[in-house]
Formats: sequence, structure tokens, C-alpha cells
Amino acid sequence: MPIAPQTLPARDLEALFDALPDVVFFIKDRDGRYTHANLTLVARLGLRNRNEVVGRHVTELFPAELGRGYAAQDRRVLEGELIESQLEVHIFPSRKPGWCLTCKRPLRAQQEISGLVGISRDLSPPDGRHPTYDRLRHAFAYLQQHYAAPVRMQTLADLASLSVAQLERHFRRVFLLTPHQALNKLRIEAAMQLLRGKESVAAIGVACGFADQSAFARRFKATVGMTPRAYRGLLATL
Repeated sequence: MPIAPQTLPARDLEALFDALPDVVFFIKDRDGRYTHANLTLVARLGLRNRNEVVGRHVTELFPAELGRGYAAQDRRVLEGELIESQLEVHIFPSRKPGWCLTCKRPLRAQQEISGLVGISRDLSPPDGRHPTYDRLRHAFAYLQQHYAAPVRMQTLADLASLSVAQLERHFRRVFLLTPHQALNKLRIEAAMQLLRGKESVAAIGVACGFADQSAFARRFKATVGMTPRAYRGLLATL
């Protein structure tokens, strides 16, 4: 007789994720308040105890602009949206940034959305042992040199001697990112560095490959959680 699947209690799930220092795990209620958080999240918030997180909202735990951005993302999930492997920069109260892939999904009780569950996994180094790594390095080097210009996927595929479909598949396996995500990462990283200077936001956007200031601001906020101007203001507080 087949054994019925068991539902792992949230506390046990939380304890399992405590053992993963490179993964942030959380559950939130319908109002977006934390009900569970692993110790990685607690530490990255600069706190010592899980109880300092549980019951609180992102707007209470993160810098104002970041908190509002995370809250808006949570509202989308609480309305039924799934977020899968979204490339993000997380900046915690320590002001230390880090790249991660975020997944969030709604939790349902009796067909009603009762909260959300999510993880953010640190972006790990590329898999240098993968059979296509050496070929993909040529494509990645091209992205590093030409991120400020329009990039065609066919050009990258030709450099790696792969079809576009093969490029997408193997790139994700080696770098954990699609080529488009890798390009976005390079552009945002460059912008974050330039925002430490005095060049205008519009000029920085163009220098990093964005069509205009509006496109730059939208992509920067979607990735970093705040506008370029707000990020520059955050840097000023360091």
C-alpha cells in the first residue's frame, strides 16, 4: 500500500534551513509579517534571536526604500503570483550587498491564500568542472567586455560553438543564470560602482547599456530593490 505524503511542519522546515548558511528562508502571514525565519536571515539582519524577526514586517527590518520594495513584491505573491529564480541584490542593514536568486510562492489554506513562503539562495561561483565551461567562458568574457552595448544571443552562441537553445541550457547549469540575467548582473554591478561617484544617473544608465534613464531606473529597482538615486543616498550614509 502506498504511503500518504506527509506535510513537514513549518518549525521542522525552519530548522532544516538553519543548516544552510547560503540560503535565506522565511514564511510570512497574510499581512506580510514573518512567522518563520531561518538563522541565516536573522544573522544577515544583524540580529541575534529569531524572535527579533518573527511578527515584524519588512518595512520594520530593512532600510525604508528596500522595505517598501520587498513589501510590494510580497503583495504580488499574496495576490497569487509565483516568483521563480529572480536575480536580486540584497542589501541588509549592515549595508553589505550580495547577489542571490529569490523564489516566492503563496501558501494556501482551504483554497485561500494565507501567506507566502520563500527562499533566497546566494549566487555561487560557476561550475568549472562542467564539460562546456571552457566554451562558455568565451561567451561570458564577451559579456564582460561588451555589457554596455546591445548583445545578441546568437553572437554568444557562436563564441561557445553552441546553438542558442544549448547556450541557454548550459549557461544556466554552469552560471546558475541565463545569459540575459548574467548581462543584467554585469550592468547593475557597473552601475552600483559608478553611483559612488558624481556622474548623473542618466549618464550612468547609458554608460551601462540601458536605453534611457527610465529603463535604467526600472531595472535597477527591480534588481536592487530601490532606485539608483536612493541607492546613491544609501551609500552616503556609510
